[in-house]
Amino acid sequence: MIISVMVTGSPVSQQAAQSALSFCEAALCAGHQIYRVFFYEDAVYVGSALSVSPQDERNLNAAWSEFVQRHQLDAVICVASALKRGILNNSEATRYQKPAANLEAGFELSGLGQWVDACLNSDRVVSFGA
Repeated sequence: MIISVMVTGSPVSQQAAQSALSFCEAALCAGHQIYRVFFYEDAVYVGSALSVSPQDERNLNAAWSEFVQRHQLDAVICVASALKRGILNNSEATRYQKPAANLEAGFELSGLGQWVDACLNSDRVVSFGA
């Protein structure tokens, strides 16, 4: 089965990003394919390379980054949501004349059209968030 996942809940104050990661791990172990993971609204904070977790908490940003790179998944951060929250890749940092990019490795910035494409090309779509 081909699955796409949307995450909307903040990784700081909600369980959505952790639940989505656990779901994706289980889906791959069960032999399913993840077509795309799309991070929207406050979930885009997962894509920040500048986030630091307390030592007694899981670094969810690093966990997602490692997971998507290990499995070569398409992990998309909504560009509009990201820009509003100060998450930039190199081209957006240059475009808006900001001193640096902070997009975590393994993620890409793109628009909602990527989510529409994911819905059209998946057998199931699953969302995690408020």
